[in-house]
Amino acid sequence: MITARTARLLLLLFCVSPLASARAQQRPLLTEDTETVPRGLIGVELGVDFLRNKNFPVSGLNGDLTRMGVVALTSGLSSDVELEIGGVIQNYLSINRQYRASSVRLDIPIATRSTYDAGDLYVATKVKLMRERTRLPSLGVRFGVELPVSHQARGIGVNQTNFFASGLAAKSFSQLRLYGNLGVGILTAPVEQFSQNDVVLYGLAASYSTGKRLTLTGELNGRYSSRSRAPLGTESDGAARFGVRFRFDRMMWDVSGIRGLHNDSAESGIVVGVGFDLNPFAGRP
Repeated sequence: MITARTARLLLLLFCVSPLASARAQQRPLLTEDTETVPRGLIGVELGVDFLRNKNFPVSGLNGDLTRMGVVALTSGLSSDVELEIGGVIQNYLSINRQYRASSVRLDIPIATRSTYDAGDLYVATKVKLMRERTRLPSLGVRFGVELPVSHQARGIGVNQTNFFASGLAAKSFSQLRLYGNLGVGILTAPVEQFSQNDVVLYGLAASYSTGKRLTLTGELNGRYSSRSRAPLGTESDGAARFGVRFRFDRMMWDVSGIRGLHNDSAESGIVVGVGFDLNPFAGRP
């Protein structure tokens, strides 16, 4: 298992290079665009999520989750290929109640009403397969793996290795850009030995630019399990997200509101963050 300390070092590894001019950013959308980071640049996205009334089926906890340091670092390997590493530096859960018995042994003091843990780490690759044409959208694929960093005894993460892969499509109509993702996630069942759940990954998003500085965004994004009794920790989860991006100098700031789509999703929430580019080779011969 990758330790939480190692994960934090990996997430912060590239944040020491000269700043470059900003490009179009992904945040606050989770639905992936087909566009990739230009070769030689490193896209950096940092954020904080505040999620209200979220269930954690494995531990049986319900509470308000704060995700501090939601990080994504994306490096352009070529004109149509990028590599991304990301995760959450620290999760804090303010416990509202224990709505069901825990399926794992918890390491949370009885008297406390909160818990914390590092988030799991993911590594993903995106490949653009076809550029956008007059009547056709651009197409791409994205696949990756989620690596265990969290500790299930803290009641937030599930400490499992998962695989995901999605097909991507995007099309621009003047100031409006539409995105679509459809794929599969292979999720290890945290409390059922030699078991997994294959879920549908979905995303439908739109962004509308009102000028050079302001962009409106919206999406439906998540995962869907067709099993009536999905293994604990692999249930359907997702959210509707509506927000804005605002460019200021070389950075793109964002804020968005969240509304949960499934029973175990957060009831509501708010997300704030910033995106910018780094150029580690600036000024070098």
